[in-house]
Amino acid sequence: MLFRHQSVLLEETIENLNIKPDGIYVDGTLGGGGHAFHVCSHLGDEGRFIGIDQDEAAICAAGERLKPFEDKVTIVRSNYSDMKQVLSNLGVDKVNGIVLDLGVSSYQLDTVERGFSYRENAPLDMRMDQRQEKTARDIVNVYSETELYHIIRDYGEDKFAKNIAKHIVRARQEKPIETTDELTEIIKAAIPMKFRAVGGHPAKRTFQAIRIELNHELDVLKGHLNEMIELLDDGGRICIITFHSLEDRIVKNIFRKCENPCECPPSFPACVCGKKSLGKVITRKPILPSEEELAMNSRSKSAKLRVFERRIQNI
Repeated sequence: MLFRHQSVLLEETIENLNIKPDGIYVDGTLGGGGHAFHVCSHLGDEGRFIGIDQDEAAICAAGERLKPFEDKVTIVRSNYSDMKQVLSNLGVDKVNGIVLDLGVSSYQLDTVERGFSYRENAPLDMRMDQRQEKTARDIVNVYSETELYHIIRDYGEDKFAKNIAKHIVRARQEKPIETTDELTEIIKAAIPMKFRAVGGHPAKRTFQAIRIELNHELDVLKGHLNEMIELLDDGGRICIITFHSLEDRIVKNIFRKCENPCECPPSFPACVCGKKSLGKVITRKPILPSEEELAMNSRSKSAKLRVFERRIQNI
């Protein structure tokens, strides 16, 4: 299948990166190379681009798309959580910009056999990195009822999480749950009829929760965002596109903490904790897709862009 992915908030991201022709830029979620192509288009002869993705199909597609810039481009198959090590291996200490376009790509959703979509029948997979052994099937059939309840509640924010978990456990006692259609029907049966017609597809939140759990999406973001900000050179920017409130909340809170890390009580006349600001939040409110983009790409409707600028203080 052709790797197709429409880059969300493309112009806004490129504008906010403040690209220097001779800078070094990293895309930690390379995908099909949409954002990457436009970053590379702004680079001069001394510029450099490093793309990271854990999906083999994305690596192949981006490699083809970025061929016109191949002298400037390095592509590495890895998770963005390993960005510091990837850059170290390439002899890079500081970069001028980082892009993260979080969540599942159009290609992953539309490739039926990947098992991300609740609209098409396929084996329960949902792995962003297919080298990983554990799949969504393992979560659905092995996790306890309590564990399923917690991930559906916390990662799916579904008010019917307890009932959905109970129905999943009951169904798998008869036979293992193997496909997306089987799981979707179980979820539907767990939600009262009057609620199924509102708030989108009834399986949407549970599928999101299982995908986040399987791929450790929020843990990776929380655990490595500070580290990525510290990789930025003075004046460098990180642009992060999120697609649901859980991701956005993490980004917003970490950006704020990086701007103002002081832990001293408000009553103190001066800071004594010694924690130094890493820079400045550029987007007090997230940048949202334009009406024109929403009309062209329905998947952009939940997208939000937040931007942080690194400022290195001289001590």
